[in-house]
Amino acid sequence: MRTALASIGAGVLLCLSLPPFGWWPLAFVGLVVVDRLVADQPWRTRWRRGWLVAMGCFVPGLSWMTALTAPGTVIACVAYSAMLATGIAAAPPGRGRWLALPGAWALAELVRWSWPFGGVPLANLAIGQVAGPLAPILRIGGPLLLLVATVALGMGAAALARRAWGPGLALVGLVAGLVVISTVAPAGHGVGTATVAAVQGGGKQGTRQSETGIIEVFERHVNATDGVTPPVDLVVWPEDVIDTEDPLQDDPWGAIIAGLARDTGAPMIVGTVEDSGEEHFRNAAQLWDADGEFVARYEKVHRVPFGEWVPFRSLLETVAGDALPERDAVSGTAPNVLDVPGPIGRVTAPISWEIFFPDRTREGVEQGARVVLNPTNGSSFTGTIVQSQQVASSRMRAIENGRSVVQVAPTGFTAIIDADGNVVERSAISEARVLQRDVELREGLTIYTRWGNLLGFVFALAGIAAGWAWQRRGTPT
Repeated sequence: MRTALASIGAGVLLCLSLPPFGWWPLAFVGLVVVDRLVADQPWRTRWRRGWLVAMGCFVPGLSWMTALTAPGTVIACVAYSAMLATGIAAAPPGRGRWLALPGAWALAELVRWSWPFGGVPLANLAIGQVAGPLAPILRIGGPLLLLVATVALGMGAAALARRAWGPGLALVGLVAGLVVISTVAPAGHGVGTATVAAVQGGGKQGTRQSETGIIEVFERHVNATDGVTPPVDLVVWPEDVIDTEDPLQDDPWGAIIAGLARDTGAPMIVGTVEDSGEEHFRNAAQLWDADGEFVARYEKVHRVPFGEWVPFRSLLETVAGDALPERDAVSGTAPNVLDVPGPIGRVTAPISWEIFFPDRTREGVEQGARVVLNPTNGSSFTGTIVQSQQVASSRMRAIENGRSVVQVAPTGFTAIIDADGNVVERSAISEARVLQRDVELREGLTIYTRWGNLLGFVFALAGIAAGWAWQRRGTPT
C-alpha cells in the first residue's frame, strides 16, 4: 500500500508541475521518486508502478475531459496510463535506466499525443517546462526534445542523489548544453510591427452556446469591439462566436461584420460555425478586409474527438444516445494560412484544439506566416485546466517557430505572446476586454520549424540504445 501511495504521489507531483498549478520544479522531484520506485525492479513491477504514477498525473490533469464524455475520461486515463507505463517498463531496471528512461518516456508520450483519434497532448511534462529554464530547447527540437531533456534532468538528479556522480553530471551537462545551443540557434528575425486587437466578449465560464444563446454571444463581441481604438491593422474574434445556417457572407450577420470592419478601418478574422447538411458543420476562421469584403477562410483540420466529431458514432449511439454531439465537424483540407491585407501579410491560424499539435502551426510558418493566431473557445470547460494549458501551448508554439502568438477566446484566456514565449498581456476569465498591442512581424525559420521532431527522435533512440548497452555491461544500482 505504501508503494502504491508513493507511486500515485509521484504522479500528483508531476501534475502539479503543469498549468494551472505551474510549479514546474516539482516535475524533477516527481521524477526522482519515479526513479526510486522502478530501480532494480522486474518489468511487471515497473509497469504497475508506472501505471499508478501516470494515473496520479492524468486523473486530475485530464479531468476537463468529463465535459466531453465522463465514461470516455475514465477509459482515456486508464489507456493513457498504460501507454506511459509501457514506456517506463521498457527502460532497463539498473543504472541504464538513467539513460534509457528519457527516450522511452518521450516515445510513449508521443504515441499518446498522436493516437487514437488524433491523440491528446495535454497534461504532458513539456507543457509545464515552458515556464522554466529548459524552454529554449523547443527552438531546436520542439516538445519531444523538451520532454526528453526534462526526464533526462530528472534522471540526472536521481543519479546524483545516489552519488553516481559520473552519469548524474553527464546528464545534467547534456541538458545544459542543449539549453546553451538553443539560446544561440536561429530564432527568426523581426521585419516590423503591426497593431492587433484581440476581442474577448466575456460571459460565464462552464456554459455552452446552446445554454447562453448564439445571439447573446454574438452581441457580446459586437459590443466589446467598441473598445477597439483605431488605427489598428487587424481585429481578431474567437472561434465559434457566429453560428449560421448559410455561409457568413450570405447571412445578415455578415453585414454586421462588414460594418465593424469598415468602422475600425481594419481587416477582421472571425470564428464561425456553418451548417453543412443535417449531420455536419464547418468550423472556420474567416477573413474580411477593411472595406467589409469577404477575402478568405481557413477551416479547422484537427477536430476534437467526442467534442466536434464522434468516432464509432453508430456503435456509441446505442449506448450514449442524446449525450453525444448531434453533428460532426467536416475536416478542412486547405493549408493553414490567411493573407491579411495591409502590413501584416500572411498569418497562420490554428483553431482552438489545433494549437496543442505543433505540426498545425509549423505548417503555416513554413509557408511564410509572420504571426500566429489562435482563435479558440473554451467556454464550456469549468475551471482553467484547458485554458491555462492552452496559453502554455501557445507559448510553446511561439518559441518553436520564432513567432508572436495572439490567442483569443470568448470567456478567457485571451493572450498576446512574444516570439520568446513571454506572455505580454493576458485577460482574466469571463471579463469583456480588448487586448490591443503592437505585435512583432517575423520571418526566418528555426531548426524545429525546418526539421520537426527529428532531433527529439535521435536523442530518444540514442538514449534508449545507450541505456540498454550500459545495462548489459554493468550491475544493478
